[in-house]
Amino acid sequence: MADKKTTSRTLPLLPLRELLVFPHTVVPLFVGREKSIKALDDAMARNREIFLAAQKKPKSNDPLPEEIYEFGTIAQILQLLRLPDGTVKILVEGKKRGRILKYVESNEMLMVDVTEIQEPNGRSAENEALVRTVKQAFDTYVKLNKKVPPEMVFSISSIEDESRLADTLVVQLANLKLADKQRILETIDPAKRLEEIFSIIQSEIEILRVEKKIRARVKRQMEKTQKEYYLNEQMN
Repeated sequence: MADKKTTSRTLPLLPLRELLVFPHTVVPLFVGREKSIKALDDAMARNREIFLAAQKKPKSNDPLPEEIYEFGTIAQILQLLRLPDGTVKILVEGKKRGRILKYVESNEMLMVDVTEIQEPNGRSAENEALVRTVKQAFDTYVKLNKKVPPEMVFSISSIEDESRLADTLVVQLANLKLADKQRILETIDPAKRLEEIFSIIQSEIEILRVEKKIRARVKRQMEKTQKEYYLNEQMN
C-alpha cells in the first residue's frame, strides 16, 4: 500500500519487452508501437517524464494492464530521434522507483497514476561494510568475466550511495533473468538489494571459475592430442 504522504501523478506509460530500466542508469530504447510513440509525444509535450514498466509477456503487442508489472521506473527522456522507418530512438534516464496505482482512461495510449517509492535512508557501519564487500566481489567478477569493461570497476568504486550502487551493478549482470531483475527492482531497502546482488555476484564468480577450469582442461587435452599427432606424423 502506498505511503499516504507520497503524492501520485499521472504519467504516460511505456511498456518494455524483455528489458528493465533502473534508477541511476541511462539507457537507449527503440520504440515502434503506435501507442508507445504517442506516449512519448505526450511526455515530450509536458516535462519529458514517462513511466517505464516491463511486460510479463514480451510477445504481446498490445499488453493489457494485468500483463504489465506494477513496479517500474519514473524516467526522464534525454533525447528523442525519429527514424526514417517510423520508429523512434530515445535516450532515457531512470530517476525513481514507482508503482502504478491505477490506469487512467485513454484510447490513444497507456496512462497511469503513479506513486513514487520512498526508499529508507541512513548509513550504518554494517551498510558501509556491505558496500565495500560488494565492490570487492564485483572487482573479482570483472577479472573473470571478459564481457564487462574493466573501467566499470573504476566507475563502481566511486559510488558510495547504496541505492545507486545496487542499481548500477544489477545492469552489469547480463545473465540475470527479467523476473530476477524485476524482483530486485521491487526490493525497496537498498541494503537488502545489495545483499541479493552480492549473492548473485558470488554465484556468478563460482560459475566463471568452473568455466575457466574446464577451458584450461580442454586446452591441455587439445595440446596433448595435437602433440601426439605431430609425433605420429614424424614417426611415419
